[in-house]
Amino acid sequence: MLLHAGTIFLSAFLLFLVQPVIAKQILPWFGGAAAVWATCLVFFQSVLLFGYAYADWTTRYLAPRRQAWLHLALLAASLLVLPIIPDAQWKPGAEGGEPTLLILALLGVTIGMPYFLLSTTSPLVQAWFWQYFRHPAPYRLFALSNFASLLALLSYPVLIEPILPLAVQSWSWSVAYAVFAVLCGATALVSTRGTRAGIAPAAADHSAEPPPTMGERLVWIALSAMGSCLLLAVTNHLTQNIASIPFLWVVPLSLYLVTFILCFDHPRWYRRDVFMPLAAILLPAMAWYSDSLNLWAATPLYTAGLFVCCMFCHGELTRLKPRPQHLTTFYLMISVGGAIGAVLVAIVAPNVFSGYYELGIALTACAVLLFYRTFSGWRWIAAGSGVVVALTAAFTVVNIREYLSDTRVITRNFYGVVRTRDFSYPVPFRVMYHGAINHGGQLLDAEYRNRPSSYFGPTSGYGRVFASLPDAPRRVGVIGLGAGAIAAYARPGDVFRFYEIDPQVAAVAVQEFSFLTDSRAQMEIILGDGRLSLEREPEQKYDVLAIDAFSGDSIPMHLVTREAMAAYVRHLKPDGVIVFQATNRFVDISPVVERLASELGMTAVLVSDVPPDSGNAGYWLSSTDQIIVTRNLELLAAEPIRSVAERLPARHDFRVFTDDFYNLLRILKR
Repeated sequence: MLLHAGTIFLSAFLLFLVQPVIAKQILPWFGGAAAVWATCLVFFQSVLLFGYAYADWTTRYLAPRRQAWLHLALLAASLLVLPIIPDAQWKPGAEGGEPTLLILALLGVTIGMPYFLLSTTSPLVQAWFWQYFRHPAPYRLFALSNFASLLALLSYPVLIEPILPLAVQSWSWSVAYAVFAVLCGATALVSTRGTRAGIAPAAADHSAEPPPTMGERLVWIALSAMGSCLLLAVTNHLTQNIASIPFLWVVPLSLYLVTFILCFDHPRWYRRDVFMPLAAILLPAMAWYSDSLNLWAATPLYTAGLFVCCMFCHGELTRLKPRPQHLTTFYLMISVGGAIGAVLVAIVAPNVFSGYYELGIALTACAVLLFYRTFSGWRWIAAGSGVVVALTAAFTVVNIREYLSDTRVITRNFYGVVRTRDFSYPVPFRVMYHGAINHGGQLLDAEYRNRPSSYFGPTSGYGRVFASLPDAPRRVGVIGLGAGAIAAYARPGDVFRFYEIDPQVAAVAVQEFSFLTDSRAQMEIILGDGRLSLEREPEQKYDVLAIDAFSGDSIPMHLVTREAMAAYVRHLKPDGVIVFQATNRFVDISPVVERLASELGMTAVLVSDVPPDSGNAGYWLSSTDQIIVTRNLELLAAEPIRSVAERLPARHDFRVFTDDFYNLLRILKR
């Protein structure tokens, strides 16, 4: 028994540990977009489905020893792809391409075979355990599997990410996988000892209970898919509004796993009289609050709601589970539902919906499922569930209507939803939103339209840098286009070169805003990740290089590493200046930038700006934090900067961020 339990535990630990390890490695290649994690989850759920299908098919149709030898051969073959380090050839090229397909192919080549075999382990070993030892409770091994998965997820942001570089993480995981392959092979051989080669031992037991009906299988799929949909929808909601970081991936997935652990460990953990009423309260509450940007209030609500709703879905699953001889079919249907849920949110929704509507739809669907599971009970309970459906749907519709009110353009792709919205008070103003985050805007009155606005006002760090530069023509590079508001500082003879990863942002910036088209300077837009583009280009000799790209509400971490800084400096004139946009609600990049600047002998100063009241047009100026990095002390001594700049204190205790190591927990704002 210890051999079987140990195999399941190690496989589940590695199965979920590899998810943040591999996703963090490829995140910088795709601009730090939140959709990278959602796409990875599609891959993980889909391969899990293939693994469970393999376990079900081989258990039912192969003789024990043939099954064992087949599995041993696959385990041996999987060792050939180690270590799990993605090849740099998978980085997107200058021509771009469809990120979703590229990510899925990359993951398939890099970790496909090991992940597939890890996916087969839990149902396969449980089947071996029951078939050959006839233990009455193989389902508790599923709880053990989920406990190991949870342990892996929680250990990553707390113990692994803050200590080990990515390369060490990959090599350590690969060594542990080799140990698992040996352990799993031993388990297969032990489990088939003494059985006859020509007969699958479970065959005689399939007649003990009729196989699950199609209706039963569809209910299993629906409950599993609902939990998966909510997991991805809530994760997207958090990462698109804060940052696409492993910590925020891990929390919802951990709660999702906890519900599996509790529900499959013992019936006492899932009480319908507790979790159904809680779901009935939280579903409309989440639908009502879905448009809020107060993440400190929304995060507890959505994490609690995800936990309760997944307890309902997985608790109902355990109430419907079949006898052990059909457990591989049961797990297969669970994996089918998980894969369907992931595909619906991560692939179908971005290609079907113009906006981010899937969270509200998923909440309404869960309310419908709650109604279905209570319909056969007392009438007042069914009536209450019907009210929950109506309220959740109504709040969803109201929020979508508010989301679309005064919206001129709305478009969506892999990188998120871009929309523009007009405001008339106190003066006409147009804003670009990426997700829920303001990415700049423009005053619409003719006399104001070329004024700097939003994060680029005259008293911001950007405004003070441009006011302090010599009068000669300037060459400016900007990573992150947004509405193009920084182009308001362009003069005849200047060159402004924008790097933008999202083609729909570039299209909207040109169609909806006139900063670029009205300018008398030379404007260039380079599509693709800014850092990757800089790495491919010859030296640009910029006077100013602005780092203004955002994923969610924070700068992608691959833009503030030692390797990124080296690329910036290569393209900078000796007396040039780099300006980092540090304005956000949740992440403080000041110590990161200070260490990067110090390492290169540069000075970093912070300009925190609260714009003065300058009439109605000034209403659309935002408070900002921007960090100026340069070797040009004369520029820093210029009055516009010197009068407000605060030199960042030295942080010798702070480890320099690199592509191989960065720890966001240390820079989260308290």
